[in-house]
Amino acid sequence: MNYAIIAAGEGSRLAQEGFPLPKPMVSLHGERLIDRLIGIFGQNRPASIRIIINEQSAPLDEHLSALRETFPIAIVRQSTPSSLHSFHELLKTAPDLESVCLTTTDTVFKEDEFRAFIDEFENQPELDGLMAVTAFVDDESPLFISTDSNRMITAFTDQKTPQTAFVSGGIYCLRRKALEAVAEVIEKGTSRMRNYQRFLLESGLTIKAFPFSKIVDVDHVQDIRTAELFLSEVH
Repeated sequence: MNYAIIAAGEGSRLAQEGFPLPKPMVSLHGERLIDRLIGIFGQNRPASIRIIINEQSAPLDEHLSALRETFPIAIVRQSTPSSLHSFHELLKTAPDLESVCLTTTDTVFKEDEFRAFIDEFENQPELDGLMAVTAFVDDESPLFISTDSNRMITAFTDQKTPQTAFVSGGIYCLRRKALEAVAEVIEKGTSRMRNYQRFLLESGLTIKAFPFSKIVDVDHVQDIRTAELFLSEVH
């Protein structure tokens, strides 16, 4: 499996609240967010792990470079205006990828659920995409998701409705058609991942939801404690 991590954000909210390092270097129970992700990927058949960081992340760059002896890491150093643009830059370095599992750096989830997520994607080659979803809302601006009885995604909406049982978890497994759509939406001026996801549905791609019990995003200092409590429950 090919993996990709978007770690190019500035972590401005954490910085405003006094955290001095790039967001990927936030520690949960002594383990950095980025290290936890890489470690989990390392247990799930990694062919490659591509990570995009911004050009002002020298401590993160140095840290990741040291991990290349252990993991198949490739680092892309590029400041971008959005997560979607970061994804585009990652794909430009590997234009022949047939599939990839993408996540942002601040997603915290159960390892066994992630393993089942990867297994389902690999065992269902007819899918263009499998997206992590959760009923646990932990986002200031959640993307709500509607599905049919087979967990096929039918809509991405900004507002909660009786049909939206889930929100996006920020983890995406995508195959060739979905990957090719990234450049297409960038050319159209799209700048948000959620609009890219809507475009996938509008294009008729088969996108399925995979429910996680909980996915915690670390955007604020208080989220660090929330994530640590969640991991304590897991173990």
